[in-house]
Amino acid sequence: MRSGFKQIALSEIKDDLSRFLHEAESEQIIITRHGKPAGVLVGFACEDDWLDYRLEHDPRFLERIAAARSSIQAGRGVRLEDLAAPLKGPKARKS
Repeated sequence: MRSGFKQIALSEIKDDLSRFLHEAESEQIIITRHGKPAGVLVGFACEDDWLDYRLEHDPRFLERIAAARSSIQAGRGVRLEDLAAPLKGPKARKS
């Protein structure tokens, strides 16, 4: 989980990219050029982190989430309980 970020000069990043990439697994690193933010170094501790990052930044996925939220707000959603009910079938009566 990301705890924050720190700023590192581009010249320093170039000298030791491997170390900073490892550090970026736990916190984002703002890369500066001439003291001004120029980019962000984001590391991934595992493949799941990479997949999460891709989803969180995929415009198509974000559009689908926005559409689903709008649908729910408009009352066109389906409750999870309503989906599970047909799967359980009718309850057997006890004699």
